[in-house]
Amino acid sequence: MPRPQFVVATPFRTVCDDNARVLDRRGRLRLYAVGTRRGTEGIAPERTRLLPAWGAAAYAAARLLPPYWGEAARMALHPWFDRWVTKQLRPGDHIISSYGYANAAFRRVRERGGLTFLDGGNSHPENFWAILTEEHRRWKYPYPPVSHQHHRRSVEMMADVDYVLSPSGFVTRSFLERGFRPAQLLRNVYPLDLSQFSPDPAPRPADRPLTVISTGSLSLRKGTPYLLEAFRLLLKREPSARLMLTSVIASGLEPVFARYRDLPIDWSPGLPHPLLAERLRSADVFVLPSLEDGFARTVTEALACGLPAIVTPNTGAADLVQPGVNGSIVPIRDPEALAEAMLHWGEMMRAPSRRTRLVDPAAVSAEAFEAEFLAQLSAIPGLAE
Repeated sequence: MPRPQFVVATPFRTVCDDNARVLDRRGRLRLYAVGTRRGTEGIAPERTRLLPAWGAAAYAAARLLPPYWGEAARMALHPWFDRWVTKQLRPGDHIISSYGYANAAFRRVRERGGLTFLDGGNSHPENFWAILTEEHRRWKYPYPPVSHQHHRRSVEMMADVDYVLSPSGFVTRSFLERGFRPAQLLRNVYPLDLSQFSPDPAPRPADRPLTVISTGSLSLRKGTPYLLEAFRLLLKREPSARLMLTSVIASGLEPVFARYRDLPIDWSPGLPHPLLAERLRSADVFVLPSLEDGFARTVTEALACGLPAIVTPNTGAADLVQPGVNGSIVPIRDPEALAEAMLHWGEMMRAPSRRTRLVDPAAVSAEAFEAEFLAQLSAIPGLAE
C-alpha cells in the first residue's frame, strides 16, 4: 500500500514551510506548491512547483498600491492560485494550506477521500473578524480587518477543514468555541532557530535607561495604541525610558501615531535575524499587547535573547510566558496594566545578574516540532508511517 502523500500549498512562503520540511525529510511530501519564483531551503526542488506569475502580480500590487489596498489586491489573486493547485492534485493526496488560499483544492481532496489540514496562523476567521471589527470601530479606522472577499473565503473554507494545526491555546479555544472537536485540533508550535537568538553575555550597561522594545509590524491588531499609551504612562515615572519600534506600520494608523508624536521612539526597519537579535539584546523588556495573534515568533525571539515578555491572553505565544518568571500576561486594551508590568520588569532587569534564555529550548526546537507533528499524524487513522 502506498504511503500517504501530502501537498503543502501556500501562495508565498509561510510557517507551513516548517511542516513541509518535516514531511519531505520523511518521504511523505509529494508536492510543495508556492506562488513564487524560488523554492524554499530544505524542500527538494523536484517536489517544488512554482507559480512566479502569481508572485509577480502580488509584488506589483504591493509596490504600486497603498498597503491595505495592496494586501486586498493580493488576496483577490488567491482563487487563481487555488485553481492552479487544484489542477495538480491526485487521488490519495492530503493537503495543508491556510485561510482562503485553497478552498477548491480542499473540496477536491475531500471528494477523493483525502484529509485537509488548516494552518491556524490566526484564530478562527469569525473570531478574528469579530475582535478586529470592534477594534476598528473604536478607533474609527477606515479599513476592515481584511478584505471582505478574503474573509468570506476564509469562513467558507471551514466547512472543508478536517484538522487544524494550532500554534497556541488562543487559536485552539477559538475553534472549540465554534464547534470544532478537540480531536481536530493538533498542536503546531512554530519552531525557532535558536542559533540566531541568544542572550548578551556581557553585563547590562549600568547607564542604559529602561529600554522597552516591540519588534514586528504595528497595527490595531497588534495593540499598538495601547503600547504607545502605556509608554506615555511609563515616562511619568521613568522620564529617561526609551521605546524601540519597527517602522512597518499598517495603513490608516497615521492618526493614532499623530497623538503620540511626542514620544521618544527609536525606529528601525525590518532586520535580518542576526541584526534583530542584536537589537533585542540592547533592550530590557519586550512588549506585544496583541488583540488577535495566532502565534507571534517575535515573543519567542525576545525570550531566547533573555528579555521578559509582556503579552496579552490573545497573543498566542502567551503559552510560553510564565507570569512572574519570564514575563507578564495582562488584559487586552489595558495600558495601565502594561505600564505597571514594564516598570516591574524594568526593575528586575536592572538588577545585576547574568542574562539567560527565558524560554525552554526544547519547547521551540525544530526537533521537538518534528517529533510532535509526526506523532500527531500517526495517531490519525490511516496516516501512521
